[in-house]
Amino acid sequence: MNEPAQFQAAVAELRDRLNNILHGKREVVEHVLTCLLARGHILLEDLPGLGKTTLARGLTEAVGGRFARLQCTPDLLPNDITGFNLFNQKSREFEFVPGPIFSDVLLADEINRATPRAQSALLEAMAERQVTVDNERHHLCNEFFVIATQNPIEHHGTYPLPEAQLDRFAMKLCIGYPAFENEVQMLQDAVVTDTDSEDACAPVLQPGDLARMQATVAGLTIVPKLQEYLVQLANVTRDDAAFHHGLSPRAVLMWQRLSQARAFLDGRSFVTPDDIQVVAPPLFNIHISAAQQGSIRTVEDVLAKVAVPTGIERARTVVGKGA
Repeated sequence: MNEPAQFQAAVAELRDRLNNILHGKREVVEHVLTCLLARGHILLEDLPGLGKTTLARGLTEAVGGRFARLQCTPDLLPNDITGFNLFNQKSREFEFVPGPIFSDVLLADEINRATPRAQSALLEAMAERQVTVDNERHHLCNEFFVIATQNPIEHHGTYPLPEAQLDRFAMKLCIGYPAFENEVQMLQDAVVTDTDSEDACAPVLQPGDLARMQATVAGLTIVPKLQEYLVQLANVTRDDAAFHHGLSPRAVLMWQRLSQARAFLDGRSFVTPDDIQVVAPPLFNIHISAAQQGSIRTVEDVLAKVAVPTGIERARTVVGKGA
């Protein structure tokens, strides 16, 4: 299956748009796009003011979606997230009032400040893209994408995410401070004209494009030899003390989808071992113990314990590799 030619320009423009938002953070941008195309969800664990909200808004504008921000606090209730039924005095019937979760991109800011009861309201939505209110199911859009944030240094009055919640995320990323020249460029770009502002808000994708791209990703070729490689790596994590409980089968399925998305971004119709390895660090960060967070050594140790499959075609590209 070849990547549709019309998507090549869109992928390049999405990259450019996000790289102009997060100066000097190309790796973060690649991971965000990978997760979006794989239909996963992202947990951003970083200090305030590093561009998490700006990234979420910019991504939403680029894909032409609806953005909603949820400020998580201890008094947040599940119905504040999902919505509720309200009695209409005129019609004498209950009407459903949708909550912020009915969006294309949901920013759950400081998710660990919400109580476990409120956090659990996101579980069904993230896993099944639907919510149940008063025993009635309401479907979310197929492209529903959650970007949750938490501050790694403030733990007073917070509620750590349980394993069941963490397993719904595909990646945990840190943006980090920009380099000197990138921060200077950020200041220069902040001085924009009205025309510049309008151009920045124009969507890159047309309605339905993202869904078609995600469907293409799901159909990219991954040979059985690489699927065996994924399961072997997952088994290593299940016997490694650095991990809470190792990768679940759901996490392995997401790893495969992330690898397919990475191949798509590189302009290929097939997955290589490199695709599997490059998405491993942010995936592992979800499941690894706090003491080992961000440890490249841990990732390298896991990858080193399983022989890399050979004979996988690596050189051929379909539509050209993106920058």
